[in-house]
Amino acid sequence: MHRLPAVVLTLVLAAGLAGLTRPAPAAAHDATTTAHATVTGTGTGTGTGTGTGVKVVLDLEYDLLMKSAWLYAEAYEAEERAEQLRQLELNRDAVLDYVTRRFAVAYDDRPCAPTMAGAADVRPRGKAAFAVLTLDYACPGEPGGTHAISSALFPDAETFVHSTETLVRYELDGEKGSAVLVAQSPTLRVGERQAASQVGEFFVLGAEHLLFGLDHVLFLLALLIGARRPRDVVITASAFTAAHSITFLLAAMGVVDVPGEIVEPVIAASIVVVALANLLGREEDRLGRWRLPIVFAFGLVHGLGFAGALDIDRSGSWELLLSLLSFNVGIEVTQLAIIAVLFPLLVLLRRTSWSRWAVVALSIPIVAVSVYWFLDRVPLPL
Repeated sequence: MHRLPAVVLTLVLAAGLAGLTRPAPAAAHDATTTAHATVTGTGTGTGTGTGTGVKVVLDLEYDLLMKSAWLYAEAYEAEERAEQLRQLELNRDAVLDYVTRRFAVAYDDRPCAPTMAGAADVRPRGKAAFAVLTLDYACPGEPGGTHAISSALFPDAETFVHSTETLVRYELDGEKGSAVLVAQSPTLRVGERQAASQVGEFFVLGAEHLLFGLDHVLFLLALLIGARRPRDVVITASAFTAAHSITFLLAAMGVVDVPGEIVEPVIAASIVVVALANLLGREEDRLGRWRLPIVFAFGLVHGLGFAGALDIDRSGSWELLLSLLSFNVGIEVTQLAIIAVLFPLLVLLRRTSWSRWAVVALSIPIVAVSVYWFLDRVPLPL
């Protein structure tokens, strides 16, 4: 291959990589966010999730919530947990007004009246702080009806984020399940959501998480840069898939529990290790016989990161197995699509005299941004 086409191909790949490697947290919340809602039935009915009243626990990204409630910078820029709790209490009415206008519960098509139960809390999800709000909805009517849940939290029109999704887990009207609410389909009517629809929703959610979770994409790209043959890609991808599928399912169903404060830095470190091996190792043997053990070990950690995106880690999650499997399949299909697009381009580069230069040009940005992520995610003492 002539040098000019090789240079052009390298620059195209490097430019695309530069666009991907903007320093950002694992969940890429600079672009979008996911609201979490746990909805359970209360009241005098019999059986799981029966009765007319509803309890809702909402997890909402703290700074976005405070901005959307049109509060001042002192509120949404607060970083210490104690100050965030103080701001939530100080601005309780404004926060409640925003949330109840954007998140609604109805019973037999009649709106339920919300009140905030207790004080708000704050907890971390990855590197972002999430406000935890508990709402009680009083629903008029007799037991035996059906509930509907609607979410329009953090819409595109607010301009702070786009494509917000609300992940709902519910135990209502004698049923248990999960759903993803988006702008195009903002309402869940309990009993009407079909299994096929649930599968599709979580498949898309898994695909989006891999694409927007740039650390996972960069780890995959670093592996591809170090793979020389299609056989290497198949074996490496299989090891990574098997490993992260194991820990994803175990963590999502509450069998294992590793704090995000540990998982997130290790994910960043895994990218550094593989990318440095591409830079410093010999062309024909960068990770050598350690490639599969390293990939498998880091794949286990990445699976914990995937599970953290759903935060389905409480007892009873076995009943969400269909959703979890759909989410994981979405990750796998997207991963295969990335491999199908990038590996042929890398093979073309490897056949040129610019091969080593291309590896350096692609690996240095990966190392730089993953080192930044690692330092940003490690809680260093002041």
